[in-house]
Amino acid sequence: MAVFVSAAMSLRKHLILQALETHKAFSPETALTLKEAGLERPDLFPEYTRQLVDLEIIHSTKDGRFWISR
Repeated sequence: MAVFVSAAMSLRKHLILQALETHKAFSPETALTLKEAGLERPDLFPEYTRQLVDLEIIHSTKDGRFWISR
């Protein structure tokens, strides 16, 4: 089970980072929702998305948009 969770987290991280980079979400001003960034099923695994924010891999705005720092 732990291997599945780790693999799912890794894949989710990759998909989010790729989507935000593709859409040039590099600041709070250019931040996007995961749906706007083109993620299929943007609400899938919200706890993983929150972990990415908590680990400062991605950043979030108060209104639920995300961005990555370069």
